[in-house]
Amino acid sequence: MALTVVTGANRGIGLELTRQLVARGDEVIAACRAASPELEATGAEIAEGIDVADEAGVAALSRRIGERRVDLLINNAGILTRETFDDLDYDRMRRQFEVNTLGPLRVTKALAGNLGEGSKVAIVSSRVGSLADNGSGGNYGYRISKAGVNMVGMNLWHDLHPQGIAVILLHPGYVDTEMTGHQGPTAPADAARGLIARIDAATPESGCEFRHAEGELLPW
Repeated sequence: MALTVVTGANRGIGLELTRQLVARGDEVIAACRAASPELEATGAEIAEGIDVADEAGVAALSRRIGERRVDLLINNAGILTRETFDDLDYDRMRRQFEVNTLGPLRVTKALAGNLGEGSKVAIVSSRVGSLADNGSGGNYGYRISKAGVNMVGMNLWHDLHPQGIAVILLHPGYVDTEMTGHQGPTAPADAARGLIARIDAATPESGCEFRHAEGELLPW
């Protein structure tokens, strides 16, 4: 039975990833700051009090996993605040950087000893982090943090693929979640299904690809 770790698992895409992975037979450790009734209903092993922006929280996750091998790590936890050029709240921007950019790096580093040949690391990034695809501007903190995590993913691939570990960056689509104010046209279940398919297809030899959940290769 594969062991999967999902961060930000208590709601939205993380919850649906957890639900679908448990349903297909994976053993899932669902990491979150606070559990939800919906997460508890999945039957996953829940690791509460895990803030990916906090060293102590990430260390607690590592202790919870112990010496177990991690077959799949999905760095899903993320936050979105909306800064414009006229409203540059640097504290909010720093928080997004800590969670969205450094969070996946912290977690992957902390669990590196649990990964091995055949393991996979997935990072839920966003198309808005693409420099080539930025046609509207705005959302300064979120865009910067996601562009940064794309570089984190590429660096991780260089460090991990020689060990037979795959790394992939993923855009889930514009999803109907609390983060987007339930404005997205894509249901969380559909986004999660696509993300899992892309992760299943990833190999160390395929490079660190930046893909849409529906399969499209995205520009950097």
